[in-house]
Amino acid sequence: MPNIHFIAIGGNVMHQLAITLAQKGYHVTGSDDEIFEPAYSNLKNAGLLPNELGWFPIKITNNLDAIVVGMHARDDNPELVQAKQLGIPTYSFPEFIFNESKNKMRVVIGGSHGKTTTTAMVMHVLQQANLNFDYLVGAQLNGFPQSVQLTNAPVIVCEGDEYPASTLDKRPKFHFLFPNIAVITGIAWDHINVFPTFDIYLQQFSIFIEKIEPDGTLIYNAEDATLKQLVLQQTRKDIQYIPYTLPTHKVDAGITYITMEDITVPLKVFGNHNLYNLHAAYWVCRKLGVTNEVFLKAIQSFTGASKRLEVILANDSITIFRDFAHAPSKVKATIEAVKTQYPQRHLTAVFELHTYSSLNANFFKEYNGVFEKADSCAVFYAEHALAIKKMPPIDEILLRAGFNQSNLAIFHNKEALLSWLHQQPKINSNLLLMSSGNFDGLDLEALKSNYTPN
Repeated sequence: MPNIHFIAIGGNVMHQLAITLAQKGYHVTGSDDEIFEPAYSNLKNAGLLPNELGWFPIKITNNLDAIVVGMHARDDNPELVQAKQLGIPTYSFPEFIFNESKNKMRVVIGGSHGKTTTTAMVMHVLQQANLNFDYLVGAQLNGFPQSVQLTNAPVIVCEGDEYPASTLDKRPKFHFLFPNIAVITGIAWDHINVFPTFDIYLQQFSIFIEKIEPDGTLIYNAEDATLKQLVLQQTRKDIQYIPYTLPTHKVDAGITYITMEDITVPLKVFGNHNLYNLHAAYWVCRKLGVTNEVFLKAIQSFTGASKRLEVILANDSITIFRDFAHAPSKVKATIEAVKTQYPQRHLTAVFELHTYSSLNANFFKEYNGVFEKADSCAVFYAEHALAIKKMPPIDEILLRAGFNQSNLAIFHNKEALLSWLHQQPKINSNLLLMSSGNFDGLDLEALKSNYTPN
């Protein structure tokens, strides 16, 4: 079996890959100069935790078959320098995934929004259908012990991230996966720190289409005007195109029902964005041989990916949702989903500026109108998050102008935010907390215990 060494083994997906390779029978070692939870415990339980923190060139020998380099590693990393001197093959995470799945049917789900949920939907249906597959997904999912699995399965389902493959290779991860079945859920500018203009960002999806294997398939959202135009400009004669739209559905008594080929079933998820995701997942599964009846039976039990409209409190008076939304299109879609599903309830929506893009003053205007469907709304940011990212203080005048919402409240202190939340309606209401962070450590248990009817 191959000997594989991980430089920066403590990464979120890196350690998961290390574990699944060890389970496959590979001999796995690794190093890192910092390892946090849950990676620390996961590696320890798998017997893969390094004996000590740091970089040790002595670990890099000609006995290694390959080295996987994580995002945390720099080009002057002592172990990487040693590997290059010895001529040992080195791979970024996505390069290694492709190398391990060259003989598999590769499904790669990309897009500015919805890729995690769409990937999760496909995985859920395939699991319910008892089909054998591997996967790579950017969230912890119910029913799956880890976020990466590599076995001898004939199919791999991958979430295709447009973020750089590593600090050493700035090309997007999804450019390395060469799909047989590709999905693009939609295109909306994100990652301004990596793609400083929309045209540069758009080009990444154009390249992704070029990377589809001959005789492959592109499944795309035909109601996304930007994406549709891109597809029309880049038609390939050697691949199949499957456009999808918002599927037939209805909302009745707070439950969304979907109809496919004259079969109607209730769903546990809701919102147009999730219905688009579902339709993309439907076509992926059909291409993999899943029938309409099997798909609809399975999708009824799908409850969503972690932190995607996740219910953290529900009673007769209020429901509190936590969501990962951070890009403008995601924030807007999530708010609209909750308001459409519960039109009679007061909706309080709170969004944390946490990513490089959202904290960048030049990007504020991209959030224009995202709170339109909310009854009360607030933006929160932590000043120390700016310091960590080495970004300048926020000009709240520019921030307010960017969001263009007259009733917008702005906070940079979690206690002040909590006080404001306690003043919002508590009966016949919904609270939506949107962030890729944690609102500077806001105590959700305290929030839940206090955010109850008077």
